[in-house]
Amino acid sequence: MSTQPKPARNSNLELFRILVMLLVIAHHYVVNSGLYAGGPVLANPTAAPSLFLLLFGAWGKTGINCFVLISGYFMCKSSISAKKFAKLFLEVVFYNIVINFLFFIFGYGSFSLGSLISIFFPVTEIGVGFTGAYLVFFLTIPFLNVLVNHMTQRQHIYLLLLMSFMYVLTGTLKMIFTLYMNYVSWFAVLYLFSSYVRLYPNKLFENTKVWGIMTLCSVALSALSVVAGAWLMSKIGKNLTYYFVSDSNAILALVTGFCAFMFFKNVSIPNSRFINTLAASSFGVLLIHTNSDLMRHWLWVDTLDNVGTYSKAWMPLHAIGSVLAIYAVCTGIDYLRIRFLETPFFRLWDRHYDKFLVKFKKAEAAVFEKLGVK
Repeated sequence: MSTQPKPARNSNLELFRILVMLLVIAHHYVVNSGLYAGGPVLANPTAAPSLFLLLFGAWGKTGINCFVLISGYFMCKSSISAKKFAKLFLEVVFYNIVINFLFFIFGYGSFSLGSLISIFFPVTEIGVGFTGAYLVFFLTIPFLNVLVNHMTQRQHIYLLLLMSFMYVLTGTLKMIFTLYMNYVSWFAVLYLFSSYVRLYPNKLFENTKVWGIMTLCSVALSALSVVAGAWLMSKIGKNLTYYFVSDSNAILALVTGFCAFMFFKNVSIPNSRFINTLAASSFGVLLIHTNSDLMRHWLWVDTLDNVGTYSKAWMPLHAIGSVLAIYAVCTGIDYLRIRFLETPFFRLWDRHYDKFLVKFKKAEAAVFEKLGVK
């Protein structure tokens, strides 16, 4: 029996993944290196190098929103399989093992019981850390799919309004409201946004020009808020530089991420194997360069010496070059992992998984039968 080849898919959202990951690395260049908190940027926020770095690193939380919006857009009409989750989980564990082992071998770190647990059980927190929260969120998608596919469009809108009030309004007006947020629940809110776009298409959602203009306006407004925050900090001493983009649920981080997602969703880019291959390693790039505090210190402080280049005339070139180099090196590493480890492993998985699943279903049925669960 012949099989139909898979239709070529556009590479618009794959290109978007690449651009967003570059922005996330740029964010980490600033906030994870000693440049920002307690560093020269906030010591003199209106200096030219500080303003450049503040704008250069302003898009990390916006980038997180973009990644989750892409996931929600595709997954609301897709099923979450054990294989998909295993790919994510094993990728996380693989980099935890390799990076921590290399640091230990070269005398840069030491093992403890806590570090060993975190290597093999990466979900140690879901409040602020992206990786653990995303793994847990990924497991909630089948249940979220039941929700969005069985409620009405009107119910979807009301739920979006309610969750936006709970997370976006209260998260932006921090001087009035107190919000204790974890990323798993915030990712579920983003999922509601992107699944609505996918499930209820209309002409506005397909208007590339409108979303392109909206993206430019929201980016400009975000940049203006950063500059204004830097100026206010120089006057009153309170750090307001990233106030409107400081976390993923801040209003401009959400609006900018959503508008950019909508724009790239509509841009027509032919299928590109090169773009798709690069984009496939986006999560790997994140896992490598943000693996641990040791990695952050080794990368940004010991190796690249970001703080030491702050006052140099060529600092912008150092910043841009560092981001591009990190992306290229991490992508190359992850490409090798996919080709020589992940692909052969999941060939074996495909051969034996059905037999395992039959045994698991029998055991599951027996347990639920004893518990009286239908």
